[in-house]
Amino acid sequence: MDTWQEDQLQALLGARRDEEVLTHLAAAGRALGFDFCAYGLRIPQPLAAPELIMLNNYSASWQARYAEQGYLAVDPTIAYASRSVLPLLWSEEVFAQARPFWEDARAHGLRHGWSQSCHDGRGNAGLLTLARSHDPLSGQEVRQQGQRVAWLGQAVHETLSGHHARRVAPDAILLTRREAEVLRWTADGATSAQVSDRLHISERTVNFHINNMLLKLEAPNKTALAVKALRLGLI
Repeated sequence: MDTWQEDQLQALLGARRDEEVLTHLAAAGRALGFDFCAYGLRIPQPLAAPELIMLNNYSASWQARYAEQGYLAVDPTIAYASRSVLPLLWSEEVFAQARPFWEDARAHGLRHGWSQSCHDGRGNAGLLTLARSHDPLSGQEVRQQGQRVAWLGQAVHETLSGHHARRVAPDAILLTRREAEVLRWTADGATSAQVSDRLHISERTVNFHINNMLLKLEAPNKTALAVKALRLGLI
């Protein structure tokens, strides 16, 4: 885990309220070159009225406009997030079917953006949005920052899910000694091959332990697994 990720993780783990999560997210977004940030989390319970948590540092005028115009129902980034986990870079094509929304957003300074969806095994769905009014996103920037944006989205997703979803007690999840060892190295950014070398076990065995832990903690990937394990005090 690089220094930037470790700093963000420690900040998020220390956040006890959604407002603190937003403060840390905004700081991380600025470090990545974005003025605005948002995270929306949809929790599927109760079935009759799923809970929707929305955090952002948008201007008050844009928040009011978004609500009064019912843009949640036509926002193409939300529709995209429901069907893909790939990053979405804003463009004229993306907003072609929602021109009034697009023009309104641009008028409020949201001209260039990056959206990244997140999902987990509990059915929670989230969307990280980073935006700015200046400088279009370059291919080089996307290549350089892609991993960090995806990581940040997953880290925020796990933090907010922990605040709002029904939490599993730490003592309800048991990791074996070997699983805990594999997870510690994985959380530090080691690949399965590197963990294999350090623990003197086969790479296949490493992946076996990782897959078991993904199931135990209901995590969709290794980043979410590490964040959730740290939050629950399992490593």
